[in-house]
Amino acid sequence: MTNITSTLVKDLREASGAGMMDCKKALEETKGDLEAAKDWLRSKGLAKAAKKAGRVAAEGLVAVVNNGDKAAIIELNSETDFVAKNEEFRNLVRNAAQAALTTDGSVEAVKAAKTTEGKTVEQSITDAIAKIGENMSLRRSQVVNANGGKIYHYIHSAQAEGLGKIGVLVVLKGGNEELGKQVAMHIAANKPESLNTTDLPAESVEREKNIFREQAKESGKPDNVIEKMIEGRIRKFFEQVVLVEQAFVMNPDKKVKEVVSEAGAEILAFTQFTLGEGIQKEETDFAAEVKAAAGGR
Repeated sequence: MTNITSTLVKDLREASGAGMMDCKKALEETKGDLEAAKDWLRSKGLAKAAKKAGRVAAEGLVAVVNNGDKAAIIELNSETDFVAKNEEFRNLVRNAAQAALTTDGSVEAVKAAKTTEGKTVEQSITDAIAKIGENMSLRRSQVVNANGGKIYHYIHSAQAEGLGKIGVLVVLKGGNEELGKQVAMHIAANKPESLNTTDLPAESVEREKNIFREQAKESGKPDNVIEKMIEGRIRKFFEQVVLVEQAFVMNPDKKVKEVVSEAGAEILAFTQFTLGEGIQKEETDFAAEVKAAAGGR
């Protein structure tokens, strides 16, 4: 029998929000496989909809540089939000984003690129760490080409021009400035995972189908009815994660693809960075830290 440790149960509980005994049962059913246990909990309706992945940790800034034909987006992290408000840090992020525009967009290429100051981005970050006294890192970057269209961008929670907490780039063929900005704002709000249904990884779709299938089986309905139920649930899934299938945030009565088509436009590509997305922050008891620093008195 697989040994289900308390640490494993704790990890599953934090990731799913489900109760301790439910997590233990899920791990026993899946022989200790954490990912499979998450799916088991979802199929039983025991995992909370609001995942704890929302507890993002990294501070810093997302930056966008866009000249219409080519654009770069980067995320440069710092330990605290105080540093993100520091003008020296902001200049570092701006320079790094501008340097990224001369590369293929990979993190390594951006680190090696030179800024207007003549230093590489990596060296500039190292110098800033030494001066400001806080760890920093270039977490991710991407360069987008217009490819016959035009690039539009949007910065949410802007701290300064081109700097903020969420950055979006969207490439449109046809349309206009207003449509480009609206679609970019929609992406920032709804965070789609892919442009079209065909862009979604097959394993991701199959995983959802399996979860829906397990849920549907408990209804006791015939197999042919269950398959119809699954088809309906997958359509709903697509409406949640596929950009063109989502209800347009500015007009929920229409899907994004309808709004774009009516404007005589086509979405060629998009990307969005949300600061700290997917990084879990270690939660600490500040009062306990102060007490410990004072020798426990």
